[in-house]
Amino acid sequence: MSETGAAVGRRIGIGLMYGLWKPRVLGAWRVPTAGPCILAVNHSHNIDGPMLMGTAPRPVHFLIKKEAFVGPLGAFLRAIGQLEVDRSGADRTAVTRALEVLGQGGVLGIFPEGTRGEGDFAALRGGLAYFALRSGAPIVPVAVLGSAERRGRAIAALPPLRSGVDVVFGDPFEAGDGTGRRTRSALDEATVRIQQRLAAHLADAKRLTGR
Repeated sequence: MSETGAAVGRRIGIGLMYGLWKPRVLGAWRVPTAGPCILAVNHSHNIDGPMLMGTAPRPVHFLIKKEAFVGPLGAFLRAIGQLEVDRSGADRTAVTRALEVLGQGGVLGIFPEGTRGEGDFAALRGGLAYFALRSGAPIVPVAVLGSAERRGRAIAALPPLRSGVDVVFGDPFEAGDGTGRRTRSALDEATVRIQQRLAAHLADAKRLTGR
């Protein structure tokens, strides 16, 4: 995976997100400064991914649905190190590329809910637990708040320009139970632990920001 491309994507994200909105970033220091890690992000609006790319302290490789990889946008996403995933089944190519990112000490971004929804971490797929157990990378919970509160006047599909969006990073944690197991039961147990940690972080983030 292109770390250089992801670094370019981060610079673009910084310019766009801070140019169009007013992000308030809390706890970015909690993201490990080196080595692999997984950013687990709630997802309630289409700008959540770009917002994280522009506010995270390190370049992020996001797993993004293949439907977004069309025409010039697809070429752009690939150039900035983003990963295409087919959500209709087990996408082995996407899994391999994501593990390569972590194996090379990079940062993998995941929407563990699988798709845009309420952004409350209520329903998690097993992909996040799988990547965490396979790689041993710590998970950093991230809450993006305010992106879906109001619609913009100029472009209804986007938050109002210059409105505030909070990005709150939580403490990194290990998904496993310390035994190194990678069985189906271990995966299921890890998914439950992860959901509890992510939900707790989201609640803390809402109290902290008053949203």
